[in-house]
Amino acid sequence: MTDPNIPDLRVSDEYFAEQFPLSPLDDYMIHQTPDPIRVMATGDPRAYERYWMLSHDPTGDTMVALGGSFYPNLDRAEAYAIVNHKGQHTTVRGFRRLGVDRSDLQIGPIRPQIVQGMRRWKFELEPNEWGISFDLDFVDTTRQTFREPLSNSATGTPPGRRGDVTTGFESFGVVQGWVDVGGTRVSFPAGSFGTRDRHWGVGRGVGGPPMSLGGRLHVGTSGNGFAAFGSWTLWGDRVFYPFGDARKGSGKVNKPTRRLRFEPDTNIFIEGIVDYPLDTGEVKQVHYERIGNQTAYLRCGMYGGTPDKDIHQGGYDGPDLIEGETYDVNQAEVRGRLAGLDEHLCRVTCNGEVATGFYQPIDPVAYEACAAGRPGWAFL
Repeated sequence: MTDPNIPDLRVSDEYFAEQFPLSPLDDYMIHQTPDPIRVMATGDPRAYERYWMLSHDPTGDTMVALGGSFYPNLDRAEAYAIVNHKGQHTTVRGFRRLGVDRSDLQIGPIRPQIVQGMRRWKFELEPNEWGISFDLDFVDTTRQTFREPLSNSATGTPPGRRGDVTTGFESFGVVQGWVDVGGTRVSFPAGSFGTRDRHWGVGRGVGGPPMSLGGRLHVGTSGNGFAAFGSWTLWGDRVFYPFGDARKGSGKVNKPTRRLRFEPDTNIFIEGIVDYPLDTGEVKQVHYERIGNQTAYLRCGMYGGTPDKDIHQGGYDGPDLIEGETYDVNQAEVRGRLAGLDEHLCRVTCNGEVATGFYQPIDPVAYEACAAGRPGWAFL
């Protein structure tokens, strides 16, 4: 029973105003500096915390992409959830003030929950006016490895400024639950494919062009692959191992050689053969074949600016907002308008093993790299 004399601490920032800069997380035994948790070690406004997840059902007809970010020095929080069901690409986005309690991940109908750190998350999208909802349980199956940050020496923009530093970890996992699209419930049975990451740092496109300091507006990479085969896994530039595996840490993937094919009308990725040199000396050749029009267009998740309002990650500074839209990406002209950092659901083969996974280029930058004959890039 709720005690009316006890305030709702989750939503009552005002309740903590007299205790600033303390916050609820300060009651946990987690401090690393003499500062309270709410005080960032850097004053850079582009400091961020971010989560991301991809999954799909066994048929490949339904895929989910979602993510969210906190920007403590901007007092902003945002999240997005994308469902592509047979080419009907629907997004729900949410924006609010970050407030005091950084353990509260909810933004409107988007309700992720950390059930057990580095082992299990729950991803929930409540029913909303855009007709999609889901309840997905994600359990990590591969050992996470800390991604050491790049050098923070004076290699930033403008010259003499320290470079931006990003770090974190990634993993594969199994997903179970359901996705509802317009009243049709799609089952994600136990063992459905999933991958996720947790990154934090400074930069990474936060605030869009106005906050890029004249440097490159980073919105991702020009060609990551995510696939979990029975005998090995590929996550971008890493090979991850199951929990308890005798091999320590993670394996390194060196610079790949790509041969890619694209749609003639949009220059969006459709197929690729990529050679991945591993740090073991072995070279894995992986064949990606896009499944229909099952792509999550992450411009709808604010990577590179939303298609309609050009909202970049960390760039929205208005009142609390929930918005969304549906695009029919079975139409080439629509795909071309949404292209950017894209998650293409693919049939993936390697040495006789077949899996499903994702290929993640920036479209049409990948096409342009092939056309220009950049080292390691060619047409298939």
